[in-house]
Amino acid sequence: MSFIDDDRPQKKTAHEIGTDLSMLSVDELKARVELLKSEIARLEADVARKASGRQAAESFFRS
Repeated sequence: MSFIDDDRPQKKTAHEIGTDLSMLSVDELKARVELLKSEIARLEADVARKASGRQAAESFFRS
């Protein structure tokens, strides 16, 4: 019996800021870069959504 189950779904690579990167492969580093890029895009989209809502509220109350 194998202790390693290759059929298990892979866990999404997580990244913690400041983590030692010396033991990671190039593919693991690239995966983390993509993860962080998608998180940055998600954050920027939320900033834009909130800024838009704030602008709409400010223009409503100025009228």
